[in-house]
Amino acid sequence: MVDGGGVMVKRVLAAALFGVLLILTGCGGPVQDDILNYVNEELKTAQTLEDKAVAAYEGVAGANYTDDQTMYDALVNEVIPNYTDLISELESVRIETDELKEIHEIYLSGAKLQFSAFEKIIEAIEKQDASIIEEANQLLEEGRLQIEDYNDKLDELAKEHNVEIEKE
Repeated sequence: MVDGGGVMVKRVLAAALFGVLLILTGCGGPVQDDILNYVNEELKTAQTLEDKAVAAYEGVAGANYTDDQTMYDALVNEVIPNYTDLISELESVRIETDELKEIHEIYLSGAKLQFSAFEKIIEAIEKQDASIIEEANQLLEEGRLQIEDYNDKLDELAKEHNVEIEKE
């Protein structure tokens, strides 16, 4: 009943954010130090959790969709637990500077929207209600846009402070 084909989580973060950072100038500063610590240390666990959740979801959505029960099981057993841990991890990240805190909040908000979308998909499957899938798709899109905004703003802040984020 519920077609997983229309629901796609876009991997905005995986390759776009978590790479090796290089300092381009020797001047440093508190924001530069904060960015380096944030990407290289604070987000390591978050990346692993997001990778697991997204891989589990992509394995049962879109072209990989087979049936509602398979999707439901993946959401309940893998996606939701990993996303719950991801949000907890993001909430515990230590950030020293206000500039980076503001940008991090965008990521946290986007992750929470995507988490809500996954919960909606579970509800849609339980109720066999395709209209709830439409709500979930909207939440996924809003979350994706926030995460894109986060990536853009983090890149901009990094450039302002002479830090290059190398994409892997």
